[in-house]
Amino acid sequence: MIVVGARPQIIKSSLLIKELERRGELILVHTGQHYDWNMSTVFFEDLDLKKPDYFLDVGSGSHGEQTARIMSRLEPVIKETNPDIVLVPGDTNSTLAGAITAIKLGVPVGHIEAGLRSFDYKMPEEINRRLTDHSSSILFAPTQIAKMNLVLEGITADKIYITGDTMLDVYLKIFLPKIRKNGYLTHGLFEKLRIEKNNYALMTLHRQENVDDRNKLESIIKAICNTEDIDIIFPAHPRTRKRLVEFGLERLLNNCSHVKVIEPLSYTEFLTLLTYSRFALTDSGGVQKEAFFSGVPCITLRYNTEWIETLELGVNRLVGTDKELIIKTIKDTNSKYSELKKKIRRLKNPYGDGQASQKIVNILNNVEDYTKLIKSSNYIKNGIYYPKVVKVSSHKEKVRVLKDTHVLYYIRDSEVHFVVDKESIPDNCLVFGFFAKKMKNISQY
Repeated sequence: MIVVGARPQIIKSSLLIKELERRGELILVHTGQHYDWNMSTVFFEDLDLKKPDYFLDVGSGSHGEQTARIMSRLEPVIKETNPDIVLVPGDTNSTLAGAITAIKLGVPVGHIEAGLRSFDYKMPEEINRRLTDHSSSILFAPTQIAKMNLVLEGITADKIYITGDTMLDVYLKIFLPKIRKNGYLTHGLFEKLRIEKNNYALMTLHRQENVDDRNKLESIIKAICNTEDIDIIFPAHPRTRKRLVEFGLERLLNNCSHVKVIEPLSYTEFLTLLTYSRFALTDSGGVQKEAFFSGVPCITLRYNTEWIETLELGVNRLVGTDKELIIKTIKDTNSKYSELKKKIRRLKNPYGDGQASQKIVNILNNVEDYTKLIKSSNYIKNGIYYPKVVKVSSHKEKVRVLKDTHVLYYIRDSEVHFVVDKESIPDNCLVFGFFAKKMKNISQY
């Protein structure tokens, strides 16, 4: 079973859904978290996906209301269908609700895109992904850094698989073939918007902390209105459009002829515009990656990101909602456009090889007994675990010391190495982990 509910989940799961369909039975559940036609159903059609087997129609609401509705409506579906495993992609309320509902019913959970961390507890997505990770029996991490985050939180390495990013799969296998055929370029998309290739920026804005805060939203809108040397295409999220009207900012935008506010686009149309843009402006995690995949520099309207690889590579800049910084970064990025594009083309992609969906399916196919994925801890019988650093000097000593140990990492030659499995630990090093202290006579006084 796969549980989706928001536009990004539909997109990033599309190839995985098709791969699972080819290899066996699949139950597709759509929670209806994105209830607007253009924000949901159009993506099923655009990506040639099967219709959901179950549509929960939860609609909008507060985080508590929406999460509770998903759980109460998903529970009977899981009981009726009795899936081997429930897969939850991403970090939405549908992700968290799907994970909690499944694990409470004794059904193992697989989290796709596990281990991402922005370390911003004001973001609902950060809470969702952390709780989902710690409710999951199998964790599919897109990068080594994501796995490191999980290990540091005490999740055992044998539950974590580095698969790469499923969004990259979709970009390489669905979008690129379409753009190479020039199909969407002949549909009048550029003519309709009256723009030229490589002569505009593409902007998205939807995060609650940005669009529900009048001062922040006004700062962003005033910044883009003060960069008249480049056209900005702005497909407006329904939530954002509502706030623009409510805060009286729609009139300000109407007076900015270089900013074109349009309806939400299909995924292929959006990526076409992204590919031929000079740069992207966004507060979306997914668009930060998609810009990189498309060879386009990105300006992120946030003060943190879960996709830190884009920062390390120098192709993404965090500007938050500071008006002057946004204006300056737009001008700098626009002037360095050619240089940045060349730089991105030379970089190795840290998000895998485009085979993440296939790797996930292969991992699932190798599970002999799904019921054994949920393990009841026998830690008191094995011993109480304490954090400790131990030096091992021989193979025999290593085997003895590590027998009942949850190892996080080892140190050798002043370098820290995160443990994939115990076999990878050398015979002479410092080992940090949780070591079992045996207890006697735990069943009697």
